[in-house]
Amino acid sequence: MGVLKYTKGLADKINGARLRSLFKKKDAQLDPMQNYLTVGEYHVDGEQGTPNDQPYTLTVYQDEEKILHQALSLESTDKLEPEYVRRFSPELQRYRAFVNRKTGRRYVVEEYLDRFVERVKGHIRTGKNSVNVSVITDTHYKDRNSMDFYGWNGLTHVNEFSYLDDSGLLSLKVHLGDWIDGSDTGFLGESELTKLRDSFVSDKVPYMLIKGNHDENDKFDEHHDLSASFPENEFEGIMWPALYKQKGVHYISRQHGVCYYDVDDLRFISVNTSDLPYYLDAQGRKKYDVKLTLAVREDQIEEIIEILEQSSNKQIIFMSHANPINRKGSNALKYNGRSLHELLVAFNQGEKGQMHSSHGIPPEFRLANDFDFTNVKNARIIAYFCGHRHREDQYRINGIQYILFNCSALMGPNHALTTKYNKNWKRQIDHQTEFAGYIVNIDIQRHYIQAFGYGAASKRRIFYI
Repeated sequence: MGVLKYTKGLADKINGARLRSLFKKKDAQLDPMQNYLTVGEYHVDGEQGTPNDQPYTLTVYQDEEKILHQALSLESTDKLEPEYVRRFSPELQRYRAFVNRKTGRRYVVEEYLDRFVERVKGHIRTGKNSVNVSVITDTHYKDRNSMDFYGWNGLTHVNEFSYLDDSGLLSLKVHLGDWIDGSDTGFLGESELTKLRDSFVSDKVPYMLIKGNHDENDKFDEHHDLSASFPENEFEGIMWPALYKQKGVHYISRQHGVCYYDVDDLRFISVNTSDLPYYLDAQGRKKYDVKLTLAVREDQIEEIIEILEQSSNKQIIFMSHANPINRKGSNALKYNGRSLHELLVAFNQGEKGQMHSSHGIPPEFRLANDFDFTNVKNARIIAYFCGHRHREDQYRINGIQYILFNCSALMGPNHALTTKYNKNWKRQIDHQTEFAGYIVNIDIQRHYIQAFGYGAASKRRIFYI
């Protein structure tokens, strides 16, 4: 039981009683400390769900706007500043989750991820050619304090996803794109990308930073019918220097977002499915809207071919934001998705040839790439990871396993844009369904891939190689 140290005034006690009655009516209690609604100082410990069940001093206070706040300080510390803080949300009629002032992460999420990692460890083999990759996609960070959709929570999700870096389990971490929603001003969008990059990059785990169709900020331009809010190569200039500077990440050039990273006999190759020319009309508007036009172009295909021609003795996994083909085998990009898939099939069959584009394709997207995979030995493309669709899915076409991952961005059940898959999760802020992320284990020796999900994601999916 919490032991009252002192409280301030009859008015505070009455206000606390009123709010407690609302909690009981709304069944909104997420943790026992939600009940502390009277200004004062209290002793709390494991019974109240404190971090690591340690004894803390809980301070309840009001700000100038009469909004209640809570602060947790270890009873054994001499520090004046609290370790964890949170505020009462009038919209939710409850406190938000406690946030660590130093890391910006919620301790209940860290504890949840600790349990998630232990669950993963119980299903995987350790040793050579058993490789673990953490995957997150579609965070849609937006400058909005949203309780049921895209907002500031996108940055929180990336920050908490990076907590997995400390697990000692990972060989690689990947963001599959749509870092931002792209609906804020250009200045804000640039700032958001910088914050996300800084929260994602790691000195413990190698990483891949993949571009999504929202990451050019074209959604803002669409809504306001203005000139381009991002200059040319804005995403590339913010995100890709950090990608390419890594010692273990290899590339042909730094121009297109194509790179590869090897772990044991596995090779991971990134692809940019938002590969469009930056053309402006007389009013400064873009000819090609990146949000609406998914594509890969000739120069990027050329780099993919060059990497594949040097991939003997490798099992290969491709990764991009959007899936190049759908489950029917049709083109899922505006330009060259089916062509990319056919190139991967040609690699697996050890073929030699030339890529051609169909008639009617704009010159910017025509292909004329020669390839020769006849000298590549003991290599195969086994899987393709992607996001974009805001749902989980899978299909195997021509022996390549396509695996789609759910969005981390909060999609509340009542929002018009929420996919059916996420409606079924009934996602809510500060609940375990708020976010979504994965650890994927690729075990070449046992010939299968396991995708372990947390939050609004399947606990375990198994795909046979």
